[in-house]
Order: sequence, then structure tokens, then C-alpha cells
Amino acid sequence: MSKPNLHIAIGILLHRGKVLVGWREASQHQGNKHEFPGGKVEEGETPEEACRREVFEEVGVGINDWHAFDFIRHEYDDVIVNLHLFHAAVPDALLNEIQQPWTWYQRNELLDLNFPKANKAMLKRLHWQRQIKISDDLTALAQLTEHQLLYWRVDAVQANVEALAQENISVLDQLIVNIELWKQLNSIQQQAIGTIHLKQAQCLLLKKGDLKVGHRYLAACHDLNSAQHAQDIGCDAILLSPVLPTATHPDTPALGWAELEQIAQQMDIPVFALGGMTPEHLLEVQQHGAYGVAGQRFI
Repeated sequence: MSKPNLHIAIGILLHRGKVLVGWREASQHQGNKHEFPGGKVEEGETPEEACRREVFEEVGVGINDWHAFDFIRHEYDDVIVNLHLFHAAVPDALLNEIQQPWTWYQRNELLDLNFPKANKAMLKRLHWQRQIKISDDLTALAQLTEHQLLYWRVDAVQANVEALAQENISVLDQLIVNIELWKQLNSIQQQAIGTIHLKQAQCLLLKKGDLKVGHRYLAACHDLNSAQHAQDIGCDAILLSPVLPTATHPDTPALGWAELEQIAQQMDIPVFALGGMTPEHLLEVQQHGAYGVAGQRFI
């Protein structure tokens, strides 16, 4: 006897670096677990329409601007679920409309919550390490701690494609590469790479709907307009620079702590401070509203 095959629309709601999470009652499938809002796609609905309806019915907020996030197929013992995932930012004006018992959680808290197994991939994508190393040396990948990612900042040339082919596929989820290099990889490598990097100029050429569903994007930004554009097209996080003066770009004006805070407080996605940063700056960066730090001096 074949298992039921369900299509479920799920909404991931974001606000100022937090994610909205609820609790599934014991009587429901996969009960007594945390959950994101969502439900079954009804006949005649698109998954996005179902997501919009379910979020309004369950959470109490009506949001029209959604980004496709991922598609996950997971087989349980009793049912097959096809999860159509979308994400959206909740504006300040709608915060008071959110019903109980939905609760905002910091991203680093998500991995400690009791979600159904089908949510494992989306939780991994929502959670970010606090530090990003930047290097042109791929051997730095083996030196990462559990709190770090590596942005391998190299050109999209064949030698670097071949160098990546020598790495164990299981460690590529800790790696960030620019989109031009990512495009030259085979499909298995592309799926394994943890994050696709966009330079500011590359990001500004893109519009909503251009990002590939199921991949995490990190955009380099240098001001509020580029940061808002990155969020508007569906990027997962931004690298904001330069926050402090740097030896490598001494003629580039630094944003400073006040402007970092001004920009970070307007973002619903994580902001990584870049430029003059060390791991010791992490606490100060967080006090100014950013999520983490990035830099070459980590190496």
C-alpha cells in the first residue's frame, strides 16, 4: 500500500535577525515539536498562495512579498511530505498582529529546538556561524572551528575548479565561493557548496526571482541601499564593509560603528561586519546590531 504524498507550504518569517517559531500539538502529525507556520496545499492553489493563506490563518499577518526558499522531499514511516518553503520579512507595523503562541527565536537558538526531521536542511541553512575567514588558501578549510566558515576568495579559473575537486564533498558546506566560480562546478559540487557569494556589482544586477532556489547567498554590500537590495532579492545574509579602516584599502572611507548599527538595525537578515575585524570584535559588533564578523586577519 502506497503512502500518502502530501504537498505542504511553509513560511519562514524573519524580523531583525530573528525567526518566528511555533509549537505543534501532540494530536498533530509529528506532534510535540516546534514548527514553522504552514499547511497543506489545497486543490487549485499554488504553493505560494497556500503559504500566504496559512500564515494569515495561523499567525495573523498578511504578507504578500515572499521569496522561494527551498523544496524538500522527506519520507517518514507513514507519509511522504513535499515541503515548499518560502521566506518573508515581517514589517514593524504587523508585529502586534502576531498571535500566540508564536515566538521569535535568535538563529543560533534554532538548532536547539525540537523540529521534525524533515526540517533539518532548512535549519542548517538558517543557522550561520559567527565568524567568516577570508583567504585565497584552500587549506584554511581544514583549520576551521565549529564557529567559522571560509570564504575562498579566488578567481573563477580552471585551476581553482580542479583544486575544489580534490576536496572531500562533505566539507564543502563550510565553504563560500563567488558565483562565477560556483557556476563552473559540477552539479554535485554546486549542491554541496554551503554559500554562494555575490560581489556588490553582481548583486545589484539581480532582481527578485533570479536567485536559484535551495541555495544560500551572501552579498557584499558597502551601504544601506545595496544592503536593502540584497535583502529585497532574497539573499540570506550580507557582508558589510569596510567598518573600520584597513591596511589593504587605506583610501576607502570606513563606515564606522554608528553607520554599521544604523544599517544592521534595518536588516532582517544577518549582517557580518568586514574591514579591520578580528574575532575579538565579535561582542562589540553584536552590540551594534550585527550578527558576526569576517576578515582575513583570522588566518
